[in-house]
Amino acid sequence: MRATHWLGAIRTVHDRRREVRPWLRAEFLPWLSTGLVAARRGLALSITSQLGCYPLVILSVVSLPLLPLGVGIFTLPIISVAVRNLADLHRRFAGEWCSIAIATPYRPHKDENFEPLDLPSSLRRSRSLLADPATWRDLLWMTINIPFGLVAGLLPGWMIVYGIHGVVATPLFWPWMDDTYGYALTWPVHSPYTAVLAFFQGLVFLFFGFWSGTRLLRLHSRFTYKLLAPTEKTRLSLRIAQLTETRSEAVDAQAAELRRIERDLHDGAQARLVAVGLKLGLADQVFRKDPETAYRLLTDARKASGQALVELRDLVRGIHPPVLAERGLDGAIRALALDLPIPVEVDIVLPGRPQAPVESAGYFAVAEALTNVVKHSGATSAWVRLRHTNGKLSMTVGDSGKGGAVFQAAGGLHGLQRRLATFDGTLELNSPVGGPTAVTMELPCVL
Repeated sequence: MRATHWLGAIRTVHDRRREVRPWLRAEFLPWLSTGLVAARRGLALSITSQLGCYPLVILSVVSLPLLPLGVGIFTLPIISVAVRNLADLHRRFAGEWCSIAIATPYRPHKDENFEPLDLPSSLRRSRSLLADPATWRDLLWMTINIPFGLVAGLLPGWMIVYGIHGVVATPLFWPWMDDTYGYALTWPVHSPYTAVLAFFQGLVFLFFGFWSGTRLLRLHSRFTYKLLAPTEKTRLSLRIAQLTETRSEAVDAQAAELRRIERDLHDGAQARLVAVGLKLGLADQVFRKDPETAYRLLTDARKASGQALVELRDLVRGIHPPVLAERGLDGAIRALALDLPIPVEVDIVLPGRPQAPVESAGYFAVAEALTNVVKHSGATSAWVRLRHTNGKLSMTVGDSGKGGAVFQAAGGLHGLQRRLATFDGTLELNSPVGGPTAVTMELPCVL
């Protein structure tokens, strides 16, 4: 009976161990790993809050009284660059660590060609910085972040180290400790009883160290969001400025497109139709006297009318391709890829069709990107990928060319970016020297 009892107890313990192991792998070990990562990130947070915020607050406070003397006019714009870079770093921390996206609240500067040592340029930049509310919010954030970032960053790591010391070092080495040595917060460790208390206190510190790391980081990210995110007024001002700019660009693009259509009609189809009319008039005059000449003129007029019809079809295709209306964006891009002189791999997964304006804008964006590939990249192959995720139409055009593509003020990529901005679209370029090149374009839309 006793043997059976012990065998049952052993089996029970073994079964419990088998139940605990999956829990350790699935929950406990990831919880420990998350706590250690949070403690490491907290250390980086505390370092940036001291080595970054502390000197910049002092320099900013010193520069403001020096503005009337003229010295601050030169130092304030330079310091503001460092302040905004530090703020952008913490915005990135909040996004990567806690998934809290923080947009940039700064107003665009009217004087883009800033010269640090030029007095008029520095004066204009200083006025712009002082009139921007985000400048003062950055200063307030840095001032509060000096103590808050230090505490929120170091506290989890300190509790973990303090807990490990209490769990491991104090129970083992308390006999060799001095009587006045005080590990615990309220008692010195000088006996087995106090060592046991220190052990359990260490476990408590370890638990709260691992538990509080991610929570303190999230709390700091929310604090950062409150001060570094755009206010509602700033967001509206930035949105109005963006809409004003995109409206102006849309008007310019529309005017340029109308001029192109007018030029194509004037130099192409219109000229050929005028020639057709002249040849028909001449044929009518010489028909009775010289039928052969009239027949030749009629033949030339028929050829000219055919060429005019081809040019009109090309012009219409450039305004809105019929294949786009008939087969949608998927079929239109596949047809476009077949007409190129290099092989193009097309990968399109769209469960529906975008609105007609977005569909047209997406088609011409891909068409222009592929045209740039053929003209400038020297590629032997290209690929197109279209997806619709999170309410956005994502279009990526890549090639196997030489790479090194850059944005230029009057270049095709810059013009394409401006046209996409009319639809609140974005364009990202990844083109290292040596290739490959990938152009990713996104357009907000619903299917």
